[in-house]
Amino acid sequence: MSATRRQILSRTGASVAGIAFSGAVGELFAGTAAARGHAGYGPLVPDPAGLLDLPKGFRYTVLSRQGDPLRSGEGPVPSNFDGMGAFAGRRGRVHLVRNHENRVTGKIGVPTVEGLTYDPAAKGGCTALTLDGRGNVLDERVAIAGTAVNCAGGPTPWGTWLTCEETEDRAGTNGYTKDHGFIFEVDGADPRRTGAVPLTAMGRFQHEAIAVDPRSGIVYETEDAFEKPFGLFYRFLPERPLGGHGSLRAGGALEAMRVPGVPDLSVIQETGASFDGVEWVPVPDPQATETPIRLQDFGPRGITHAQKLEGCYWGDRSVYFVSSFARTADGSGATHFGQVWRYEPQRRRLTLVVVFGPSTDIQLPGESPDNICLAPSGGLMVCEDGEGAQHVYGLTRKGEVYAVARGAQNIGTPQAPEWGEFAGVTFSPDGTTMYVNCYTPGTTFAVRGPWC
Repeated sequence: MSATRRQILSRTGASVAGIAFSGAVGELFAGTAAARGHAGYGPLVPDPAGLLDLPKGFRYTVLSRQGDPLRSGEGPVPSNFDGMGAFAGRRGRVHLVRNHENRVTGKIGVPTVEGLTYDPAAKGGCTALTLDGRGNVLDERVAIAGTAVNCAGGPTPWGTWLTCEETEDRAGTNGYTKDHGFIFEVDGADPRRTGAVPLTAMGRFQHEAIAVDPRSGIVYETEDAFEKPFGLFYRFLPERPLGGHGSLRAGGALEAMRVPGVPDLSVIQETGASFDGVEWVPVPDPQATETPIRLQDFGPRGITHAQKLEGCYWGDRSVYFVSSFARTADGSGATHFGQVWRYEPQRRRLTLVVVFGPSTDIQLPGESPDNICLAPSGGLMVCEDGEGAQHVYGLTRKGEVYAVARGAQNIGTPQAPEWGEFAGVTFSPDGTTMYVNCYTPGTTFAVRGPWC
């Protein structure tokens, strides 16, 4: 199965973006109740307001913009909107927990709040929005502050959000007063229940995303390391699996994946390639007190690395994870424009499911699948993180790609997101609304329409 950028353009009406891919796409949707049988919802209609182009019959609401006052009165809405989760609340309410990937140079930091701040010198963190049954914003407040470079994360089976720091900076670096590179648990309904406590046993490294096995409680973690040797794929075995709120603080064991004979996942180019006997090796020093984990000694057989390990989700008794791209120029063993891998714990089997390929449009390369989520319809939603116009794409079981949303056309206007990448795509618990962020200028959208 494959699709080029130009084929996508002819089907969707998208003007300058697309994805090419090949592989056993149907595997991505195994175990879901349904899957779209046709390629999308039609051409994208230009938005008169210049914010978000959607298919006919769909509409959006802007829930939040960076710089506007938080409804809690704690300060302005922080910048750099990234990963996000949606959780069911009481009386039909929805709690959105949103990451802010602020470094020390972040334009608007997360306001420090007593009891919710880890390191006052850090500008990252999360904010939480509470929506009523009609989708109106009831509240917007700080959920955790004083963390750094909060990129992605993932939901837990007990309804909290695990936010991930994509940095390894120590205290004394960039003005920080504490070590960073941890995962923190955030309760969107009541952030003070979780506070600002690093889950240190889950490792200190450049975290990206997590997925939890709802049967065993094992947490899988991706590492988006920027330089060679690149990141690892981890699993965390909790002392109190599925113990609910706060249980991850009890500690556990951190292990890294070794695929025998495969030191670099980028060299695997054939979809369907499968590897049995995957091994999990104890991490020598999860706190990376002297040496980053990916550089530690895993024995004479080494460990398996991969460039740009990003999105991660659970489905059909398997964990899926994304390598956003790999480039030999950066030190990878081979070049690709995105991979999706499936790991089956019961079989200890790793399979390359999908490979994203280069665009046929030389102006804007179609690459770098980033945040992903399963839609209620059974399709996969993919946030594009590339150059130029940015899209949210849908991908069907049959391998059809279709554009769901496109970023602003009115470049340079005060209200336009200026082609900022999409991030944090997620759906409401009842499946009627897609929420998605524009990274910069930070904007959170709620998209409603005939999802099916």
